[in-house]
Amino acid sequence: MNWFSLKLFELRFWLLVPPVFAFVMGCSAQDADKFNGQRMQMVERQIKARGVTDKATLDACRKVPRHRFVLPQYINSAYADSPLPIEEGQTISQPYIVAFMTEALNLKRTDKVLEIGTGSGYQAAILAEICDSVFTIEIFPKLGNKTIELFAELGYKNIFVKIGDGYKGWPEHAPFDAIIVTCSPTHIPQPLQDQLAEGGRMIIPVGETHFQSLVLLEKKKGKLREEKVLPVRFVPMISDDGEKY
Repeated sequence: MNWFSLKLFELRFWLLVPPVFAFVMGCSAQDADKFNGQRMQMVERQIKARGVTDKATLDACRKVPRHRFVLPQYINSAYADSPLPIEEGQTISQPYIVAFMTEALNLKRTDKVLEIGTGSGYQAAILAEICDSVFTIEIFPKLGNKTIELFAELGYKNIFVKIGDGYKGWPEHAPFDAIIVTCSPTHIPQPLQDQLAEGGRMIIPVGETHFQSLVLLEKKKGKLREEKVLPVRFVPMISDDGEKY
């Protein structure tokens, strides 16, 4: 059984086990520390227990205040074992999926990463704790502008946000050591393949609206080797005019 087969087995097992949720009553900038216990519990029970072992990924999940990236009405569920709705009909991914995708990229401190689908900004913040720089693209201006403000408030100076069509990537800053995509096209965008550096990894959900596979790609000698690693369900990747890719 290879590493990804083991991860898939563990995920299927844990989906059958009732998750342990950690809830708190309210939050403000002054009392955010009260969430530390819930964050540690999230890492131990949802992420580490399912087989994520990369120290940098675990440390980032312990540090980043997930409750700052959810809507106020969902703050009591910020550390729950599930995705949550955000604005513009989008979602913040389940903590385990964030960690799984991050670990799969095998990131180094010197890496430059491209993210497609900024959303609430949580995934970008996790990446920023691990690597040198994160270039993240968001199709919805409201979400993109909101994350720019939040990143500044939280002190992230190595996250760069662009509002635009993520399918096209960010060629001005290519090549990227890693690419992570948090919305699902029906195929792997050629611009993203082209912008992945030699030896780099990309993780991306691919498929139709109701059935997708998380695909891990690695570029070797200019060619991409791909492996389906997990069944998932993400919001669709859309163009500037709202059409699904």
